[in-house]
Amino acid sequence: MLLYNIGTQFYFFFIRIASFFNQKARFWVNGRKNLLNNIEAILPENERRIWIHCASLGEFEQGRPVIERLKSLNQGIKIVLTFFSPSGFEVRKNFKGADYIFYLPQDTKTNAKKFISLINPKYVIFVKYEFWVHYINELKSREIPLYLISANFRKGQLFFRWYGGFYRSILHKITHLFVQNENSLELLIEIGITNVTISGDTRFDRVVDIAAQTKDIPLVSLFKQNKKILIGGSTWNKDNELIVDLINSESLKDTKFIIAPHEIHEKDIEELINSIKIKSIRYSEANENNIIEAMVLIIDNIGLLSSLYRYADIAYIGGGFGKGIHNTLEAATFGMPVLFGPNYKKFREAIDLVKLGAAFPVNSSKELTDIVNDLFIDQNKLNHLSEIAKNYVNNNKGATDIIIDKINHLQTSFNN
Repeated sequence: MLLYNIGTQFYFFFIRIASFFNQKARFWVNGRKNLLNNIEAILPENERRIWIHCASLGEFEQGRPVIERLKSLNQGIKIVLTFFSPSGFEVRKNFKGADYIFYLPQDTKTNAKKFISLINPKYVIFVKYEFWVHYINELKSREIPLYLISANFRKGQLFFRWYGGFYRSILHKITHLFVQNENSLELLIEIGITNVTISGDTRFDRVVDIAAQTKDIPLVSLFKQNKKILIGGSTWNKDNELIVDLINSESLKDTKFIIAPHEIHEKDIEELINSIKIKSIRYSEANENNIIEAMVLIIDNIGLLSSLYRYADIAYIGGGFGKGIHNTLEAATFGMPVLFGPNYKKFREAIDLVKLGAAFPVNSSKELTDIVNDLFIDQNKLNHLSEIAKNYVNNNKGATDIIIDKINHLQTSFNN
């Protein structure tokens, strides 16, 4: 515990130092100023609450189907949603599915005691990877149930190493763990944890919901004009290089392209446009007249990507030449093969889709060009792989139902 406290204090200290020159760190620090006093002023007494914590935006998307289901089933319950990272809080601080949205106060014994006293939750849900020791200890001491959902454990994690006893003890304090797969269950059983349910990944439920709720984007419909479309989603510079090489090869003269960069800095957008030899247009400058003739549409705003996939026939998902690929399921749920860079092996859905033949890792422009040309030339193959991708998503949905049903059952047992 001493080492943990020293380590976390150093971590928080370096974030404060970084805040002088890094905007994300500055959000992290400023968002926690007078936080507990502000929470105390905001929260009324005598409310029944459920606390749900997400590290960042990705975990929020995993937790969102559960949050929305809990809200619809428990009309008298208030949802308290917390984030550790500004990447989640700043984007979702106005999310209508939660009643209160806060940063999580630093993990200290004092903060944990006061925060939990203030919100006084009926029970708590942590999403995927959050293991803040003082909060978990305080919940355990107060006998407040804590559930971990959409968890995915790997052999190399501290919990399963010979020196990981401290972290194993934390897992033993969680009321029930909902894991994504059989491998996670087996690893937990090996260290004596049996209060586990294989629920699958709630992201499948989320992308199915997104697909059902997408609306037509008239300008993009005009752009498509019944042409084949390859979309690049959440792409980085290296991803864009491969896609631009494919575009400039002119091997697909009748195909249109949509590129939605992960970051939309003006300099990068300008460089991207200048590198493309055929007619391209920014979404922000498009209108009913000029978008029809364009062959490449550059998305220079945030928030459209999940709705854009419905117009595509093949998707290239960015991030595979960096830390890891972005969300492949958002594309697959619309029924299309997906491609990405080589760094995908930490993502179960990408591995599964590769095994099924509906996803293709690529290392070079040539590989991307060859695969895309083959798919667009062979319409039967494209249709078959699109069906495989869509079925994969549909066959794996349902995690939210499993989690909600089990929590309700456990809560009933506690109440009795």
